[in-house]
Amino acid sequence: MFSVSYAIAAAALGAAIGIGLIGFKATEATGRNPGAAGPILTLAIILAALCEGIFILTLFLGK
Repeated sequence: MFSVSYAIAAAALGAAIGIGLIGFKATEATGRNPGAAGPILTLAIILAALCEGIFILTLFLGK
């Protein structure tokens, strides 16, 4: 009895975990190499937007 609501909730949970891991690894990488903070921040923002985009796509396809 798997409904669309469970799929949307799973996508939201996956996106939240993904964004959390991206932020965690970005701060870890910046701590190891402070000189590369700019490119790391840029890549982290792009990857977080992709994770959020997957959730938004799931939300629209589920409704």
